[in-house]
Amino acid sequence: MIQVKIDPRILEACPETRIGLVRATVVNEPTCDELWAEIEAAAEEVKQRYELLEINQRPAIAATRRLYKALGKDPSRYRVASEALCRRIIRGLGIYRLTTLIDVVNLVSIKSGYPISGLDADHIKGDTLTMSVGTADDVYNGIGRGLLNIEGMPVYRDAAGPIATPTSDEERTKFTEQTVTAQININAFAPEMPVEEAVEWMAALLKKYAHATDVETDVLGFRS
Repeated sequence: MIQVKIDPRILEACPETRIGLVRATVVNEPTCDELWAEIEAAAEEVKQRYELLEINQRPAIAATRRLYKALGKDPSRYRVASEALCRRIIRGLGIYRLTTLIDVVNLVSIKSGYPISGLDADHIKGDTLTMSVGTADDVYNGIGRGLLNIEGMPVYRDAAGPIATPTSDEERTKFTEQTVTAQININAFAPEMPVEEAVEWMAALLKKYAHATDVETDVLGFRS
């Protein structure tokens, strides 16, 4: 399992931070009908439960927004990925059917409210990720977004630079159909779904839909 460190500034702003980790050998195929049915059911549940202006009050989303504000980032301009996903659902814009790994991450994110980093582990440089704070000098190509200003965002860095934020992961470590090792970080800045439950469910979904083997899991807490 990869090591994860965290910048004291993150913990000062959000001391209850926990990170659920799942790593596995996987097969990333186009999303099957059974998985898509689970996603559609989760989306319908969100649509029935929340109004558009209420979605940012979900505990996991609200906590991530508070962290952005504490670090100097506007969470309404740079939306948390789980919030953006739920807003699309509520607005009736639908969500894209992509590949198994992406859609498993989206399913858990929809249900839990947590922003989740889905990374191709074979493109991570080194054996350690550090969650720190983005700077104006960071060059960051968000998936499908182009250059993204991550100054003031919590960001995972590997030995070569930034690779994931709660708003968007980076192109360098994104899931593709060639991905064979998945590193998934469930970012919990306040409890909603119990993190242990989210990790167990993520692992089960990977086994069911992505033929996962060599599955490793952990839940990290950082309180002294």
